[in-house]
Amino acid sequence: MKKKKSENKEKRQNGRNLSARSSFWRFPIVWMIVGAIGIVLIDTLFRRLTEQVDGLISLVFTLVMGFLAILAYKLTLTYLARRSTPEISSQRAGIETVLGILTGTIFITGSAFIIMALGGYSFQWASSADSSSVLITSIEAALGAAIVEELIFRGLMFQAIDKLGGKPLALAVTSLFFGVAHLGNTGATLYSAFAIALEAGVLLGAAFLWRRNLWFAIGLHFAWNAIEGLLGIPVSGHSAAGLFTVKVNGAALLTGGDFGLEGSIVPVAVSLLISIPMLIWTARNRGVEARNLPVS
Repeated sequence: MKKKKSENKEKRQNGRNLSARSSFWRFPIVWMIVGAIGIVLIDTLFRRLTEQVDGLISLVFTLVMGFLAILAYKLTLTYLARRSTPEISSQRAGIETVLGILTGTIFITGSAFIIMALGGYSFQWASSADSSSVLITSIEAALGAAIVEELIFRGLMFQAIDKLGGKPLALAVTSLFFGVAHLGNTGATLYSAFAIALEAGVLLGAAFLWRRNLWFAIGLHFAWNAIEGLLGIPVSGHSAAGLFTVKVNGAALLTGGDFGLEGSIVPVAVSLLISIPMLIWTARNRGVEARNLPVS
C-alpha cells in the first residue's frame, strides 16, 4: 500500500514537472527568443556561404536560407508556442507576396520621385554597371533581409507581445525595436531611427495586421530594399551599386543624407498615408467580427 502511494506521488510530481517545463517553453518571450536565435543562426551561416560564391548560386543559397528560416519559425510556434501558423500558410501566399511587392514598389518609387521633384535627387544611368550582376545582388540582399526581419519582428516579436499585451502594444514595441535595430548602420542618427520606426515599423506592422499574413509584409519589405538598391540609393545606410548613380542635393531632412531615402521626411509622410488606412480597415474589420460573434 505504501509503495502504491509512493508511486502515485511520484507520478503527480513528474506530471507537475512536465507541466512546469511545458509552461516555460510556451511563455511568449521564451519562444520568441528561441525562434529568433534559430533564424539568426541560419541567416549567419548562409551569409558566410554566399560570401564565397557569386551570381545565381548566391541567390540560390539565399532562397535555401529563406526556406530554412521559415521552417525554423514554423517549428518554433508549432512545438514551443503550441499554436498553428496561418500567417505563413501556402494558401494565397503567391498573390499576397505579389500585392506586397506592388505596394512596396509604389511606396519607394513614389517617395523617390517626390524627392527628385523637390530637387533632392537626380539620377543618371550607370553605363558601366553590370546589369545582371546588380539585379541579382539587389534581389539577394533584399530577399534575405525581408524574410529574416519579418519572421523575427512581425512574426515572432509582434505575436509574442500581442499575446501578452494586445495588438496596439505589439505595434508600438516592434516599431520601436525596429528603429533601434538600425541605429548601428552607417549614417544613422536618432532621427533616422525614429523615421525607420514610423515608416517601416508602423507600415510593416499595419500591413501584417491588415492582410493577416507574413507574405504581404515580406513582399513589401523585399520590394522596398530591392528598388532602393536598383536605384543606387543607400539602403538604411548600406551603399548600393545600382543601375543608376544618384546625385544628392539639399538638406538631409529631404534627401536622407548618408543614411539614404529612409532618413528623409518624405517616405515618413507617404508611409503614414498608407499605414493609417490599413490600421483603420483592420479596426473596422475586427469590430464587425466582434459584433458577429454568437452570444453564449
